[in-house]
Amino acid sequence: MKTKKTLFIGGIKSGKSYNAETYILKSSLLKPIYLATTEFIDDEMQNRINKHKSSRGDKFETIEEPLKLYSTITHCDSPVLVECVSIWINNMLYHGFEFEEMRRELEAILALDKTVVFVLNDVGSGIIPDNALAREFVDMSGKLSQLIASKCNEVYHTIAGISTRIK
Repeated sequence: MKTKKTLFIGGIKSGKSYNAETYILKSSLLKPIYLATTEFIDDEMQNRINKHKSSRGDKFETIEEPLKLYSTITHCDSPVLVECVSIWINNMLYHGFEFEEMRRELEAILALDKTVVFVLNDVGSGIIPDNALAREFVDMSGKLSQLIASKCNEVYHTIAGISTRIK
């Protein structure tokens, strides 16, 4: 696989993760890296993580890293699936990082000569949230999704399990 960047964006439970996994598996000669960004916060989240791990089986090498995406990806020799950027943004906000730090980190990843597939929730299609933190998250996610999409070779929008190439 020639190095390239790809984005799968869609609503929650749209099928974007499954389609991104299928995409990277079909296009990779090497066993891809599954870069999981979710932090273990409660039992329900742990159950979700366990189901995701089980469904992936041994098709991926899994690395769990909630914050340091760039330094992790730089050490990967195989294509990387970042699952998911939305959770990473949430983690970064929770740990006190500013938008500019997130933007710089993503720009550095996008400049790497590595194959990276990003998964991101489309949070900009709903109503304006009623609280400042949620509005900040939506604003940051929207701006960062525009950055990622602008630098990706391919962008897929997913709805009802169907990914349509939009770039």
